[in-house]
Amino acid sequence: MWRLDGSSCHFVLILPTYFADRWPQTCPNLIFAVMVAAIGAGFQHGYNTGVLNAPQNVIEKWMSDTPKHEFNHGHTERAQKSLKWLRGRDDVSAEMSTIQTEAEQEKAIGKAGFKQFVQNPSLRKPLIIAIVVMVAQQLSGINAVIYYSTQIFQDAGMGQNEAQVATLIMGSVNIIMTVTSVFLVEIAGRKTLLLIGFGLMFVVTALLAVLMEFIEYGFASYMCVALVVLFIVCFATGPGSIPWFLVSELFGQDARPLAASISIGCNWIANFCVGLFFLPLQSLIGAKVFIIFAVLQLLFTLFIFFKVPETKNKSLEEVLQYFK
Repeated sequence: MWRLDGSSCHFVLILPTYFADRWPQTCPNLIFAVMVAAIGAGFQHGYNTGVLNAPQNVIEKWMSDTPKHEFNHGHTERAQKSLKWLRGRDDVSAEMSTIQTEAEQEKAIGKAGFKQFVQNPSLRKPLIIAIVVMVAQQLSGINAVIYYSTQIFQDAGMGQNEAQVATLIMGSVNIIMTVTSVFLVEIAGRKTLLLIGFGLMFVVTALLAVLMEFIEYGFASYMCVALVVLFIVCFATGPGSIPWFLVSELFGQDARPLAASISIGCNWIANFCVGLFFLPLQSLIGAKVFIIFAVLQLLFTLFIFFKVPETKNKSLEEVLQYFK
């Protein structure tokens, strides 16, 4: 059942699949970009107020099961009614036909289990890509930069209140650029934006690691502030949003739910690890901690260049054929 309940982590883990089941394939990138921006806004709200899941508890009361879920459980009329409400029109026969076709295919093929992902190279390869791209998003150092940003702003001469306001503005830039990325991705392509994003983040992080050693000097402190903002822009234009919908473009309907669950779970494990180890490493080696992130970004850039396929303007069949 796709109805959302439980903790905020559970809420975020199943949102991508929930949205993928509710919205048409003609606008998935926009939906996922808005989702990522909304998650960012939610955490920004939590940062400001200390209240993380109160809005979630309110929203959950108004969320229904997806049309696909209703159809798969024999509630055809409820599925049709849900689709009509979502699309704002009475004629949803084409989408109902698509849902029925997918349901028949799933029954014929069956759901892919963890065993199939391990044994079948055509499933194992895209799963590895999905996991690496998701983990790369967190190990890029985005949260570390956000954690460190207030201190950087203070070292640049800002007061504590000014530094906190600057950090909030930086979060707003992240949200705006994330939404902007949905238009860029259809022009440049997924792989290209990932390469540009991680490549520029590598350069920015390497410069940040060097300049942080001279932050007591005026020019270096202001350069660090500029680099932090540029880092956020580079992250949001590609690595921030693309991994969320790239996963759905690498798998057929039989494998997509489990693949999304595994890769998104790895994303949050990586997020937890960064939060757990960043501050101790920062206390131990100071600004040199950013060298670790720079090395990881370089490795992820090389992985994306050699292993990640471009899915722009390609059908699911063409993408799946790449892994066979």
